[in-house]
Amino acid sequence: MDWLVPLPVVLPLTGAGLAVAFSRSPRIQRTISVTVLSATLLVAASLLFAADAGPLVVNVGGWAAPVGISLVADRLSGLMLSVSAAVTLCVLLYSLAQGLAEGDREAPVAIYHPTYLVLTAGVAIAFLSGDLFNLYVGFEVLLTASYVLLTMEGTRARIRAGTIYVIVALLSSLIFLVAVALIYSATGTVNLAQLAERLPEIDATTRLILQLMLLIAFGIKAAVFPLSAWLPDSYPTAPAPVTAVFAGLLTKVGIYAIIRTQTLLFGDGRIDGVLMWVALATMVVGILGAVAQSDIKRLLSFTLVSHIGYMVFGIALSSRAGLAASIFYVIHHITVQTSLFLVVGLIEQKAGSTSLNRLGGLARIAPLLSILFLVPALSLSGIPPLSGFLGKVGLLQAGVAAGNSLAYALVAGGILTSLLTLYVVVKAWNKAFWQPPPSEAVMNRNPGGMVAPTAALVALGVAITVLAGPIYSYTDRAAGDLRSQTPYIEAVLSRGDRGEGPSPQAAAEDAGR
Repeated sequence: MDWLVPLPVVLPLTGAGLAVAFSRSPRIQRTISVTVLSATLLVAASLLFAADAGPLVVNVGGWAAPVGISLVADRLSGLMLSVSAAVTLCVLLYSLAQGLAEGDREAPVAIYHPTYLVLTAGVAIAFLSGDLFNLYVGFEVLLTASYVLLTMEGTRARIRAGTIYVIVALLSSLIFLVAVALIYSATGTVNLAQLAERLPEIDATTRLILQLMLLIAFGIKAAVFPLSAWLPDSYPTAPAPVTAVFAGLLTKVGIYAIIRTQTLLFGDGRIDGVLMWVALATMVVGILGAVAQSDIKRLLSFTLVSHIGYMVFGIALSSRAGLAASIFYVIHHITVQTSLFLVVGLIEQKAGSTSLNRLGGLARIAPLLSILFLVPALSLSGIPPLSGFLGKVGLLQAGVAAGNSLAYALVAGGILTSLLTLYVVVKAWNKAFWQPPPSEAVMNRNPGGMVAPTAALVALGVAITVLAGPIYSYTDRAAGDLRSQTPYIEAVLSRGDRGEGPSPQAAAEDAGR
């Protein structure tokens, strides 16, 4: 089934070209976008099951690795692709019902469909790339498309937020590109599988510098503290579906890059202590920022930053249990965070505001809306038996198993962050849905086409809870592959020159297994 591997990239790019060709026909554009993303979801689900038997590799143009470009779908890639495809499809349907894709007379946005499809392709490139340079290309595709979506309609607030976003993203990309150049200079390759064999052989100080450069670049994209100040100012100004897909996916592409490079290229654990401190600071500072907010969009933006810390926590533990819990938490968070931002879009559509001081009475007026907010909010805060609780328990158990003082501090920080998350989401729920509505409040009608995709995404979050056993088992197998490195390396390099054979680090991992 190797032929499926390029399709999550090829389908959206082909759809984007067709959407441009039919830019004067909104109905045809809608049909193309929905069809393409539905097909992408089916392909991603097929890759999810196929990759469970071992990584699937396609060498673009028939050039074998490490000379050619490799696209690799392993368990981690399959999970990320499947969840991202489901999320992007739901958000597209939501935006169509909202009318964003058609725009208004003040700001025609026929470009929405091709840009959105290009964004989807960029996400897929990042998840499937088998070399560092094309991972960089995936990030740049994301940057270009996301800037267009972020500044859509051209208001002053959106242009300002977009400018901040682009400056920060370009800085991150510059650091990443310099790191790629230095890695190629030091090792003679950018192929991830071959780098896993060659990087342990270079000077330890040089390797540490390269590792830190990649972490800084990916940390900016993932909004890891102290590189996260840009996010709360950038995301809330965008339209609800754009904010939702940004919050759900774009930061997780940075987390994916950290997982991939830390496990495959830098598995010696030299800076795990630093990552633990970063994870702790990200969790605590992010949630304290959320406590101080009175606007739901900004509140959720700060919780987004905070919960990135949980994912870094699992990575920093460098254990199979920690990685498995981190991957599970990423899957949970993509779904839940996107759901919450879509619900906030419904609240804004209904009441005309996202300020908690100007909301109230929604539980009586829109009871379904209150449920759609409450379920993912409780999951985010870690209330049992929802998926957020299961992911956090896995992370805390892995932290306790690590048995050192810093891991215990992270466990305590994780519990504190979870309690404060519960506080902020309950505060938002009480004020928006239960306090008396303002006297000047005027309630609008939510289109069913916006409610249905939101409900579907909330249901997906519940399904992750119901199917937590099989999903967690899958993430555990994915973590085992990441720790071993061998399945990935052999799948990519078996079709080309293996060079000097497996590194001592990979051999030690095999012996341990």
